[in-house]
Formats: sequence, C-alpha cells, structure tokens
Amino acid sequence: MPIVPPPKKRIHKVGIIAKSTIADQKALFLKLVKILQKQKCDIHFDNHSAALIKGAKFMDHQELFKECDLIIVLGGDGTILKSAASAAKKITPILGINLGTLGFNAETSPKEMEETVLQVLKNKYFLDKRSLLRITVYRDKNKLETFLALNDAVINQGMSARIIELKIEIDGRKMVSFHADGMIVATPTGSTAHSLSAGGPIVHPTLNAFVITPICPSTLALRPIVIPNDREVKITVQTQRRGTYNIGLTLDGQQTLPLEYGDIVKVRKSSRNFYLVRIDTRNYYKTLREKLGWGGL
Repeated sequence: MPIVPPPKKRIHKVGIIAKSTIADQKALFLKLVKILQKQKCDIHFDNHSAALIKGAKFMDHQELFKECDLIIVLGGDGTILKSAASAAKKITPILGINLGTLGFNAETSPKEMEETVLQVLKNKYFLDKRSLLRITVYRDKNKLETFLALNDAVINQGMSARIIELKIEIDGRKMVSFHADGMIVATPTGSTAHSLSAGGPIVHPTLNAFVITPICPSTLALRPIVIPNDREVKITVQTQRRGTYNIGLTLDGQQTLPLEYGDIVKVRKSSRNFYLVRIDTRNYYKTLREKLGWGGL
C-alpha cells in the first residue's frame, strides 16, 4: 500500500498499547508518559500500561482505536500484530517503538523514542497504509467467527504429525485440493513472516496481492502462488480428526480456533486498513537487508 500524508488535525488523544512484560521497562514507559504530558496530550492506556500508574483506568484495544488520534505501541512485532485485530474504520496511526527482537514493523527504538514522538506530534510524519485480511469461519453453513489479521491466516495440523487435506477455491472456482502440513494466506506485510519461512516469496507492501503458501506439501508440483487481493479465497477442511489432535486456524500468531471436518474458512481483503507511522520514506530493501539479512553472504 502507498505512503500517504498524515491527517491534518492536531494529535491530542494518544493511546498506549504495551506488551505484557512492560513492567520490566517501567522507566521507559514513564518517560514516554512524561513526554506526552509535557505536550499536553490526553493519554489513554491499555490494561498492561494502566497497571503501572496508580489509579489509571484502561480501555480495550477497540476503544483505543476508536477514541485516539494516535496509538503508540511499546513492544515487538507480536504486540503490533495483536493491536491490528482492533483496527478501526477511521485512520488511526500506529507508532511502533521496538522492545522486541526483530521489530520489522516498528518505526523507532527506545533510544530515539523522544525525538520520534515529538516529530509525530508536530505532524512531521507519513502513513504507511497496509491492507488487512478479513477471515470468516463457517461450520454447518453457520458463521462461527470473523477475524482481522495484518500478516496471515494459517491452517495447520496442530500436535499431529499426520498431513491434512485442504481444498482451495478462488471466487467459487476450484483451484486445487492437496495434502500438506497446512497452508498460509498472507498479505504483502505477512509475506516476510511465516510464509517466507515456508518457502513463499517476498512481496513488496505496495502490491495489492495475497500469497497462498502450502506448508510442506506432499507433492513437489505444489508451489506458492501470488493472486490479486480482490479475490475471495475459500478453504475447505477435508480431513477428519479424532481425539485431541485438532486441526487449527491461527491468525497473526495471536488468535487460534480449532477446525473440524467440513469447516470452511473464507479469506478476503478487509475494508479496514492498518496505518503505520513512518518518519521518512525509508528504503524497503534496506529494511530487508538489515532486519532479515536478505541478500547477505
């Protein structure tokens, strides 16, 4: 998705979403709060960050996205992915401060936090608009649940070492039936995550595409495929499981749902988007080289 200019209105309400172990970095968190207070921001907290301030109330992620002009995420890629499930229909910028290992989607580090936050509050930033997946699960023709995902939807065979059979249809037309350990439907953002580890291609985030990647397929003829993201991907589970060895659906590595024989998983592009704050239009290939070691010897 393209880099776009920020909203023209002043940032006043700022939400903080923190990883569960933020208490280990309480000093950094309190420093961020002081920076925001000095700029006269109205600060709102999630449950993890509110626990560090006596008497502070917290909002759930969906409330934060609806109420705030900016969300600051203190954590790694996992914390950013967890917040994506609550993306609102309005433009809510997300500034990631990397407290994790890789921080592929984060914009800044603790060392540069103050400088970056002050630039953002002065509207000196851009928005990196990313597409989201909308995943709906059906059982016996009844809708079970709907999810949003920034990276991917993964179907796998859980604790069992046995392969599973899946059927894929695109816009109602059969694509393929195959046996494998599972499959991944990823956005361009997620193409550098689980899909890449499973042999899928790196897809530039400005492309309007999905990546369908089989996980350890039983035939050499089955390879990852990139399709336009205006299509609906329908996956039908064609394997019967007994006992505790369930087939499962995992969203962004955060949410899980057990699947049964005959369950249908429909994946399409969401009408909502996820907006990552960028201080400059950084070179995407530089990020690949530095954070993933892409092209290194």
